[in-house]
Parts: sequence; C-alpha cells; structure tokens
Amino acid sequence: MIIKNKEDIVNVIRDDVWMMDLLRAVKSLNLPDWWVCAGFVRSKIWDVLHDFSTRTPIPDIDVIYFELTNIDESVEKKIEEKLISLVPQIPWSVKNQARMHIKNNMPPFSSSVDGISKFPETVTALGVKLDEKENVILTAPWGITDVVNLEVRPTPYYLNSEGLIKIYENRVLKKNWNSIWTNIKIHHINH
Repeated sequence: MIIKNKEDIVNVIRDDVWMMDLLRAVKSLNLPDWWVCAGFVRSKIWDVLHDFSTRTPIPDIDVIYFELTNIDESVEKKIEEKLISLVPQIPWSVKNQARMHIKNNMPPFSSSVDGISKFPETVTALGVKLDEKENVILTAPWGITDVVNLEVRPTPYYLNSEGLIKIYENRVLKKNWNSIWTNIKIHHINH
C-alpha cells in the first residue's frame, strides 16, 4: 500500500481497530490537549509502507497532554494506571508536556504540539487524537514527507544544537529501526 499524504495516514489509522480502541480509551479520560504520538503513528506508517501483515511491537504507547496547573509526575502515573484499567497489557507512557522542558533542559513548551515539535526525529514528531465525532486528527509539526519517504533525520530543533544532535545520533543507533524496517534511510549529521 502507498501512503502519500495526511489523508492516507488518517485512513490507515481509522481502519485499524486496535489503534482506534486505544485512541478511544485515551479520549475517554478527557485530558487537556492530549495526543497519542511518536512510535504509535510512525510504526503504523512504516509497517504499511513495508507491506507487513503483522503489527511491529512497539516498546510503549506514548500519550501526551498539556496541563500547567499540576506538573507533578505522580499525576502521569495515575493516568497510566487508569489507562491500564481500561486497556490492560498495553505499555502506556504518559507525559505532561508542561513539565517535559524541565526534564529535557529546554525552554517551556506552549502546548502538546509544541512539545511534539521538539521530539528528536521528524518521523517521530507525529501525533494523533480523536475529535468529538471520533474523526482521527493528525498533527505533524515538521510535515509527513520524511516519514512517508522512509527518511530519518533530526527535527530542526535538534539539528541546530550540537548537544542535541548527539542525542539524535545516539537515539537512532539505539533504536536500530532499519533492522526492522529495512527500506528506511537514516541521515547522520556530522558536527
């Protein structure tokens, strides 16, 4: 199957019962500015583009939200527990983007999408959620060109910082994505 635009991505997610069940579970919590992001979206796209008949397991399901009034990490753990009670056996990972700048030593984020834009790779800087009518909404602050063309490169935020580019390089080596998705091309940046 070919994926060439945002509509194609939305359609493959909408047609995936498992993904829609997880999105509905997260939506039921009414988190402010919530998204399910990163590998949840990227892996689906790459699986489709590689014609995989079986879903590639992902280490966690990244759920993000933005709530300035309570940035205590324990709140995130309680949300993870709620999600586990709704959909057990899923490796949920919940992060409030209002506190992630502290953990990542960056300026404060203004929203969840701003947080997504600060992810290391363009192919990971993706998020989906459901609107009130259960339509799949996709955000891609750096576009979808890299993910649909199977090209891994740093987001501009990481590209413009020597310290952050090392994080990008270490991540792509550690993730070893091309051992699973053999058609991807990883762009290495030498500083």
